[in-house]
Amino acid sequence: MSDSRSPHCFHAAHALLAEGWARDVRLQVQGGRIARIETEQGAQDGDTCVGLLLPGLPNLHSHAFQRGMAGLTEIGGGDGDSFWSWRELMYRFLAHLRPEAVQAIAAQAYMEMLESGFTRVGEFHYLHHQADGQPHADPAEMSARIAAAAEQTGIGLTLLPVFYAHADFGGAPPNPAQRRLIHDVDGFARLLEGAKTALATLPDAVLGIAPHSLRAVTGEELDALLPLTTGPVHIHIAEQVREVEACLAWSGQRPVQWLYENAAVDERWCLVHATHITDAERARIVASQAVAGLCPITEANLGDGLFPMQVFAREGGRFGVGSDSNVLIDAAEELRLLEYGQRLALRGRNVLAPDATRSSGRFLFEGALQGGAQALGVAAGLQVGASADLLELDPAHPALQARQNDAWLDSWVFAARNGALRSVWRHGRQVVADGRHLQREAITTAFAAALRGVLG
Repeated sequence: MSDSRSPHCFHAAHALLAEGWARDVRLQVQGGRIARIETEQGAQDGDTCVGLLLPGLPNLHSHAFQRGMAGLTEIGGGDGDSFWSWRELMYRFLAHLRPEAVQAIAAQAYMEMLESGFTRVGEFHYLHHQADGQPHADPAEMSARIAAAAEQTGIGLTLLPVFYAHADFGGAPPNPAQRRLIHDVDGFARLLEGAKTALATLPDAVLGIAPHSLRAVTGEELDALLPLTTGPVHIHIAEQVREVEACLAWSGQRPVQWLYENAAVDERWCLVHATHITDAERARIVASQAVAGLCPITEANLGDGLFPMQVFAREGGRFGVGSDSNVLIDAAEELRLLEYGQRLALRGRNVLAPDATRSSGRFLFEGALQGGAQALGVAAGLQVGASADLLELDPAHPALQARQNDAWLDSWVFAARNGALRSVWRHGRQVVADGRHLQREAITTAFAAALRGVLG
């Protein structure tokens, strides 16, 4: 999916720009990026004309291979079923994945992301080695498969290779089920070099790192990892009560507390989940300008709990959303469930938007846009220099009829299902038309064959 060097223009009757809604917007795109934005301009010959244009949303946290096991862990487990039992089933699934299956499953996930409105993904990628734990001949083989899936589908990729060395706090040795994930610092540095090569063919890929969690990395290893990149840094943290209790038993501190005492957390960081935090920890996240990476569908599916989103948002905390386990991929649903979870906990309506001047849909969309872009190392939204990642909503869809401006966003997030998202352009190239990815048939055929090989 190479970019055309010649400029092309889009004309939108209505578009959501950085400064707000605008009419009769012409966007000139060259080399995949927005080169000029004009408002109150008529369409010209050759323009691609749309009625309602939004910027694409970032998906800041994904484990693409888990799309292949979606729906396979929903069996009654009684009082003992939890994230930890789900993790054991996940380890059993990943033990059977070969590189070609990882690529096919990732392509399916990325296609579904694009069809739902996600145009860039942060791939928190920890499946590195062969089934017996030995490195592939190319240590970055699995990273190359992720890059190939991104190239096939056209999604923007921020690759976050995961450093994983231990089974628990204090440097506990890994268990056999984790053998495909494990690196030492030198091996991980070699992986990063290979990942750079794997990303070279993608037009605007970003490379960061992901220390998996404080369970999986020691303080000394974290100190050695951070100088390896100037890109984004993502980490799972405080997702589960058991994790918090184990961190307290090991260090006398809670996970977020320990991290801030031992690392210079700043705007490069994305703290994924951060579900179980104190008021003081929340204040430190806000002050550091790190992004809270929230994954409402997965957090609900795993029974994680609820992030203290209302007070975090009102203090100016930065957030984005991710599809995480990819049990269900739907950008609008992530935003909807983020709000609805808080409504259930607080027993109120429209609890996240700060005041009566902001609609809930607009607040959720723009917050996830800005925070997600920051977490993935790219510019956000429809602005000059940003990637031309564009969504076309259908104003004739039943849920969007007789609306305007913020009511379009509110109705897409809270009232629409299939068909509201008509077209998607990624880096200036159309990848979704009439709600379907342009390569859907080939991608779903390969996905089905891969799953038959893994599960058959």
